[in-house]
Amino acid sequence: MRLLVKNIGTIVGIETAGRLRLCGGEMDRLETFDDAWLLSDDGRIAAFGSMDSLGEMAADEVVDAGGGMLFPSFCDSHTHLVYAGSREQEFLDKINGLTYEQIARRGGGILNSADLLHRTSEEELYRQAMGRIREIAAMGTGAVEIKSGYGLTTADELKMLRVIRRIRETAPLAVRATFLGAHAVPRAYVGRQEEYVDLVCNEMLPAVAAEGLADFVDVFCDEGFFTVEQTARIMKAGRKLGMRAKIHANELAVSGGVQVGVEYDALSVDHLERMGGPEIDALHGTVTSPTMLPGAAFFLGMSYPPAREMINAGLGVALASDYNPGSSPSGNMRMVVSLACIRMRMTPAEAINAATLNGAYAMGLSRDYGSVTVGKVANFFLTVPMPSVAFMPYAYTTPLISRIFLRGEGVVA
Repeated sequence: MRLLVKNIGTIVGIETAGRLRLCGGEMDRLETFDDAWLLSDDGRIAAFGSMDSLGEMAADEVVDAGGGMLFPSFCDSHTHLVYAGSREQEFLDKINGLTYEQIARRGGGILNSADLLHRTSEEELYRQAMGRIREIAAMGTGAVEIKSGYGLTTADELKMLRVIRRIRETAPLAVRATFLGAHAVPRAYVGRQEEYVDLVCNEMLPAVAAEGLADFVDVFCDEGFFTVEQTARIMKAGRKLGMRAKIHANELAVSGGVQVGVEYDALSVDHLERMGGPEIDALHGTVTSPTMLPGAAFFLGMSYPPAREMINAGLGVALASDYNPGSSPSGNMRMVVSLACIRMRMTPAEAINAATLNGAYAMGLSRDYGSVTVGKVANFFLTVPMPSVAFMPYAYTTPLISRIFLRGEGVVA
């Protein structure tokens, strides 16, 4: 199918140099093209140019952007959107003064989600998750990473990952799957944490690999969860089975998660609310992407990651939603971009690059997603006419997205 979009006020997020991510000062440069048209063919971007150069062009569908902007779809590299039910009772607990750590210590949090998931069928999990997929697609996301981690038994982790595989097969978004068996220690293994790590390494990971269910292996390396040594064991076991590491690090404490992630060539280290000079130094010059989740900091009332310091040090940061039922029950990447600008002092260009090209990099997809580039998958959205690119994060609740296109076809919200 050939799709022609004409009368685009501004194309945003053009990348013509072949860069897979942007670092440091590069992040504040957002290439644009005014008064434009764009052609996609067979689901990929075929060409774009100025309206005065359009002439006659054959297309199966012609869309008039009406002077609105065209953005590459958001690439959300950290979510937990396969889960059962919700956890609004913990929302009330937080309002009444309990911390995330206190809720977890009394058996809430991740363990509550694991209980719910155990009682929920694979078909019902898929039904609920596809509702969230449609939700994030309507808000501009075109590529997403989804983690397991609410199973905490071999059978239930496999159940989650099979749901993610089915989403990948049926949804128009690009989907990456991550095995997160080491999300928490289940109740049956309290006081026997090393035995649970043995189970993850010796039973869960081989079972996941046997069915080809995961691209990545993740560990919650933080205070009260898994140690640096346990994290290293799990990453080594995953690497032997072809799963690259992605790590939850430094959300609750300076945990050593950043350094162990870099040591084992993790594609990304995520959260980073507790971050200092040694962690920034460890990331400098590596392939590991520091990925920040401001939605979680917002919802939990925590400090935000030091984005400004990381960018000023030359790092290439990514932004993701952390969509999950306990600490960030939203997959709205526009809101994530706005929070990055408002609370972390990122410029609109930096935040948009972090949520598109660098987000794609943080899940190994930036060769095909994350920018307006000839040859890349035609995932983009149109907006109503806006005065500037900065209006997108500035007007953070105004409905601005007018049309969604994934693989070169319109998506009905």
